[in-house]
Amino acid sequence: MGQGYSAAIASNPYIVGSFACIGGGLFGLDISSMSGVLSNDAYKRTFGNPGPNAQGAIVAAMPAGSFVGALAVSSLADRFGRKWTIILSGWIWVIGSILQCAAINRGMLVAGRVISGLSVGIASAVVPVYQSEITEPRIRGRLVSMQQWSITWGILLQYFVEFGCSYIDGVASFRIPWGLQMIPALVLSLGMMVFPESPRWLVDHDRHDEALEILADLHGKGDPNNELVQLEIAEIKEQVRFERTEGAKSYLDLLKPGIFRRVTLGASLQMWSQLSGMNIMMYYIIYVFQGAGLTGRRGNLIADSVQYVLNVIFTIPAIIYIDKWGRRPMLLAGTLLMGFWLMLVGGLQGRYGEWGTVDDNRVWVITGHDGITKAIIVFSYFFVCSFAITMGPVSWTYPAEIFPMRVRAKAVSVSTAANWAFNFALAWAVPPGLSNIAYKTYFIFGTFNFAAFVHIFFMFPETAGRTLEEIEEVFAQGHIFTAWNIKRDVGKRTLQDVVKDKHEVHEVESHDEKSSA
Repeated sequence: MGQGYSAAIASNPYIVGSFACIGGGLFGLDISSMSGVLSNDAYKRTFGNPGPNAQGAIVAAMPAGSFVGALAVSSLADRFGRKWTIILSGWIWVIGSILQCAAINRGMLVAGRVISGLSVGIASAVVPVYQSEITEPRIRGRLVSMQQWSITWGILLQYFVEFGCSYIDGVASFRIPWGLQMIPALVLSLGMMVFPESPRWLVDHDRHDEALEILADLHGKGDPNNELVQLEIAEIKEQVRFERTEGAKSYLDLLKPGIFRRVTLGASLQMWSQLSGMNIMMYYIIYVFQGAGLTGRRGNLIADSVQYVLNVIFTIPAIIYIDKWGRRPMLLAGTLLMGFWLMLVGGLQGRYGEWGTVDDNRVWVITGHDGITKAIIVFSYFFVCSFAITMGPVSWTYPAEIFPMRVRAKAVSVSTAANWAFNFALAWAVPPGLSNIAYKTYFIFGTFNFAAFVHIFFMFPETAGRTLEEIEEVFAQGHIFTAWNIKRDVGKRTLQDVVKDKHEVHEVESHDEKSSA
C-alpha cells in the first residue's frame, strides 16, 4: 500500500469503481426506513399518529438535509478531495442514524433525518463524480449507473429488515432497523481508506506524481510508462491547464456560455427523475396499494416487497448495456413507458374507485373489483421496472459526465441539489395529494413524463463511450434544440489521434519560441 491506498484494489476497475456506491445505498436505506413503518402501530403511537401532512413533513426532512448536503459538496470535494468527502458522508450518516434510533418525539426524529439527509446529499453528489473521474470510458456508464443499483439494494434490504421486525411487538419493531442502517455507513467510511483519490483532482491540485502513480495502478498494471497511462496523464494535464486559463473556479463559471447549457441539462434530468412519479412508488407504495384495494397489512407488505425485488432485478440490464444502448434511447423509452403506466393506473383508479375509510383515514379506494386491484398492482410493477431499466441509472450517469473539470464538483452538486429540492417537495406533497385529489395525482405525474420525453428528444445529446475530455467536443457541436443531429462517433479519438494532437501542439509551441527569439 502506497500513498494511502491499496494498489491491488486500484488495479481492479470494478472494485475501485463500485465500492463507493455504498453511499448511494444509504438513500435506499432511508426510503425503506420510512415506507416500511407507515403501517406500523408502534411507530404511529410513538410519534402521535401523524396525519398526511405531518407524515409528509417527516419524510421530507431527509431530502431537505440532502439539498444542503448536495450544495456543500461543491466546496468539500474541491477542497478536501473526492475520497475524503465520501468518508465524511459515512460518519454523518452514523450520527443521523443514532438520533433516529433513539427518537422519542417527532422533533428528534426530524432532526435525525435532516442529519442523515446531509450525508445522503453529500454522497449522492460526490460518488458519481469520483466514479466518473476514476474509471475508463469503456465502462464508466456501467459503474456510475451502479449508484442507482446500490439505491435499489438499500431499499430492498432495509425493507426486508423492516418486514421481519414488524412481527416484534413494541418500539423495537422500528428502532432495530433504524439502528442497523448505520452498519453500511461504517463499512463505507472505513473501506474508502484503502481506495485511491481521483487522479483528475490530484492533477488539479498540482500533485502530478501521485496522480501518475494512481493512473498506473488503475489502467497500466502498475507501470507509469505504459503508453495509455502517459497519454491519459498528458490529456488530463492539458485539460486542467486549459480550464485554469478559462477563469476562476466559482459558481459564476456555471453561467458561462456552454456551461450553463450543461447545468440546465444535468439539473433538469434530476428534476425529471423525481417528477417521473417514482417517489410515489418508493416512499408511499403502501398508500398506492391501499387505494387499489389491498388493505391487509401483511398482504400489503408482501406486495411492496415484490416491487422492491423487481427494482433491483431490472436495474441489472441497464448497468450491463447502458454504454451500448446509449443515454438518449434509454431516457426516451423510459419516459414514454412510465407516462403510459401512470395514466393507466390513474384511469382505473378514477373509474372504479370511490372515497372510503381505511384505518380511520379518508382514502380513495377500490372495493369489490379484485381484477382491477390486481391490474393496478401489476401496472405499478411495470412502472417500477420501466424506471429501473432506463431513467434510474441514467439520471446519475449523465450529470456526472457532461461537465468540464473546473466546474464538475459544483455543477454536479447543483444538479443533485435539484434532485433533492424536488424530492423534498414531492415527499411532502404526495400524502396530502393522495388524500385530496386521489387518482388525479397519477395523471399529473404521467403528464410530467411526457413533457420530459419532449425535452430529452430535442435537447439531450448522446454521451456514451467517450472520455470526459472527449465530451467537450460533443457540446462544441452546438445543436442546442436538435440534439439528435449529434452522432455517437463525435468526439471519439484513438491513441494515434491524441499522439498527433500532442505533436502538433509541440510544433506550434516550438515555432512560437523560435519566433520570439
